Amino acid sequence: MGSVFPFSRGGRPRHGKRENPQNVHHNEHGNSGLLDVLLPEFTKDTGIEVKVFAKGTGASIRDGMDGNVDVIFVHAKAREEKFIAEGYGTKRYGVMHNDFVIIGPAKDPAGVKGTKDAATAFRKIAEAKAAFVSRGDDSGTHTKEQALWKGTGLPLTTEQKEIVKGGKKTSLSFQHPGGLGEWYLSIGQGMGKVLTFAEEKQAYTLTDRGTYLKYKFGRTQGLDLDIVCEGDPALYNPYGVIPVNPEKYPHVQYEWAETFANWLVSPKAQAMIANYKIEGKQAFFPDAIPDAR
Repeated sequence: MGSVFPFSRGGRPRHGKRENPQNVHHNEHGNSGLLDVLLPEFTKDTGIEVKVFAKGTGASIRDGMDGNVDVIFVHAKAREEKFIAEGYGTKRYGVMHNDFVIIGPAKDPAGVKGTKDAATAFRKIAEAKAAFVSRGDDSGTHTKEQALWKGTGLPLTTEQKEIVKGGKKTSLSFQHPGGLGEWYLSIGQGMGKVLTFAEEKQAYTLTDRGTYLKYKFGRTQGLDLDIVCEGDPALYNPYGVIPVNPEKYPHVQYEWAETFANWLVSPKAQAMIANYKIEGKQAFFPDAIPDAR
């Protein structure tokens, strides 16, 4: 998931008028419904309105690198640190975490259920040539998936493909275990569409827990896929928010971006994150104030 945000002024201005509002990107935390809870409170507290672009982490980072947004909210820590080191962002604020889970059909044709090691689960899926749906979109989830495939020790193939995101063509390089277009299905889509497609195909996939809970328990139709592997430390999924550097892009609304980042790590927002539940299940855990309630 990644998100990118631009800001504009709503209600009584407290920071002056914004001429060219920018946006923030999100994906998984947006799919989970968390931003629908957080953003109205942020606007109520600050008068700042946030425009959200739902994109994967890769696309969100590229928007930040191009100066198209004020702040990014993403979940691929190594890539976030690189974004800052290269001067595109000012500082990473650790906001929250959840985890990834591997899900699949109840019949579990690869015999994965109960496996605690995610790389072993992936190896079983590949050896069984059981259908697996990949986001294939350079998102944080796709980045984690590739890291897990590397951990299997299986020979991997490097693939180049062009995907269309937000009406723009983007060249993408990724690694996979073979069987592309046969049992390994790379569809270049966001998490919600991947879950729907995986359900149709009764396939395995990797998802963040928040989006899975929303689709499984937060909808009337539910989701006919179950968790088959969870709890591996390799599945840890931290989220960070990073204002875009005004020294590189003077036009960005840095003051508002910094206000947004600081609000997300405030006691109020951290408590809201801790208390956000989907059908009684906690979806995210606060990182700035771990014991927030």
